[in-house]
Amino acid sequence: MLTHKLIHLIQYHSENLAASLVRQVQMSDRAGSYRNVSPEELKQRVFEIYRHVGEWLLNKSETDIEQRYLAIGARRVEQNVPLSELVWVIVLTKRNLWMYMDDVSVPGRAVDVAEKQEIQIRLDQFFDEAIHAAVAGYEAAAQERVVASSRRQRDSGAKGRIVSNLSSLQPGTDLSN
Repeated sequence: MLTHKLIHLIQYHSENLAASLVRQVQMSDRAGSYRNVSPEELKQRVFEIYRHVGEWLLNKSETDIEQRYLAIGARRVEQNVPLSELVWVIVLTKRNLWMYMDDVSVPGRAVDVAEKQEIQIRLDQFFDEAIHAAVAGYEAAAQERVVASSRRQRDSGAKGRIVSNLSSLQPGTDLSN
């Protein structure tokens, strides 16, 4: 059974953890396009995960995780963040938690080791689901963007041909036939 001491520590320090992650993202060479994401938006998204980590790990279903991360994936398409960078920032989010857990754990205490291992297993499952859903949301939004762009090009091409055809008509041409 998942004990709550470590979960409570993560939740208690969620604001600092989120700020730490934002700094890591800003310094990462692998997340340059995150300049298109406001630091406050990123901090708020991550804060919500860290602040409610116990709920995410214990009570949320795969569907809940999927809904949240489908939306995040789609949002990053709008912000022109490459997929590789989206995945990297999710990995950094998990690593940030792991580093924190290493810092607050007492080495050698069997209870701490067992609790930490159980949380890490659950975090792995959570972030695996999160990455899959974020990629799926990203792909769906990217595909929608391609389809919309194709439609606009097709429609503007058709409009161009109509305008061209109309401008080539001689004055007095009967268009009623």
